[in-house]
Amino acid sequence: MKIVQTPVRFYPFIGGVENYVYYLSKELVRRGHQIEVICANEPQSINIDNIEGIKVKRLSYLGRIANTNITPQLPLILSQEDYDIIHTHIPTPWSADWSAVLSKIKNKPLVITYHNDIIGEGIVDYIARFYNSTFLKLLLKRADKIIITQPSYLKSSNYLRDYQDKIEVIPNGVDVDKFQPRKTFNDDYTIFFLSLLDEFHRYKGLDYLLKSLQIVKKEIPNFKLVVGGKGVLVDYYKKMAASMGLVDNVEFTGFISDDEIVGYYNQANVFVLPSTSSLQEGFGIVALEALACQIPVITTDIVGVAEDLVAVNGGLVVPPKDVVKLAEAIIIIFKDRELQKEMGKRGRKLVMEKYTWKSVASNMEKLYKIICSK
Repeated sequence: MKIVQTPVRFYPFIGGVENYVYYLSKELVRRGHQIEVICANEPQSINIDNIEGIKVKRLSYLGRIANTNITPQLPLILSQEDYDIIHTHIPTPWSADWSAVLSKIKNKPLVITYHNDIIGEGIVDYIARFYNSTFLKLLLKRADKIIITQPSYLKSSNYLRDYQDKIEVIPNGVDVDKFQPRKTFNDDYTIFFLSLLDEFHRYKGLDYLLKSLQIVKKEIPNFKLVVGGKGVLVDYYKKMAASMGLVDNVEFTGFISDDEIVGYYNQANVFVLPSTSSLQEGFGIVALEALACQIPVITTDIVGVAEDLVAVNGGLVVPPKDVVKLAEAIIIIFKDRELQKEMGKRGRKLVMEKYTWKSVASNMEKLYKIICSK
């Protein structure tokens, strides 16, 4: 089967959707399928056209509207391609809309992974509202199947309720061969947080994590928060940490390479993902990566793995934006070394049983075959 994926960007660009497409595509290639990714050429210096068997076409772009690269060549390239199915992604409208148009013209099945709603601030919010009330409806109506990564998204999204007959729940996955625990146990007090540090990712909750650390410092003054990621808000967060007296406790690493990331997870005693928006947080793959490395996770009930995390006691779940509860959770894990170890083991076991990319790709393959057989 030949499958075309149309994310707005692709590896080595790092982000939730990019990782999703990369790992899913890699596993589908292993299962014997032909995968082609058509995306914007960002970072522009990258011209790799084959990544682990995944064929990649990188298109020049005029700029960005919100978080979406505008690639004028996309409709022409899609019209020239031969494929069995096209798989696109929301929340990046340009790529998704043209995928829908060309799938209709070429009479090919269309699958959409609906990672999260399209929202924004200021003028971007007005644009998003207009899009959601017009073009998004046409896109979802055109889709043969709409994939969501957690069932609770049906409750939080106002735009999916009319399409429940098309919706399938297939969770995100993690590369358990890459993300593995190391033998030594870290006896420090280290928190790890990882995200793009820009306006589009403020919902990851770093503001609230920093506020909670003022409370943590009273109990455990020698803790360390390692913040991984780059973006236009780095200086904002540095100033925020300084204003709270946390300069010696917070380290901003900048971009963390693919080769280094597993080491950063393994250096931590706890990984924290305090997401604040159920509309924007599609799942939270970084939480799975931490669990795979046998690191306890603290998160909010917005994150896709939260329910399972509670069920297996692989970490702690706190209410969104609750600074006090977040601080209490961090202190609980810091003060109980045996709890850290046991939570880590249970988290790794959970991932192995439910969240491997092999399992995700198997479910996706079954879905593709059903659609193509109609």
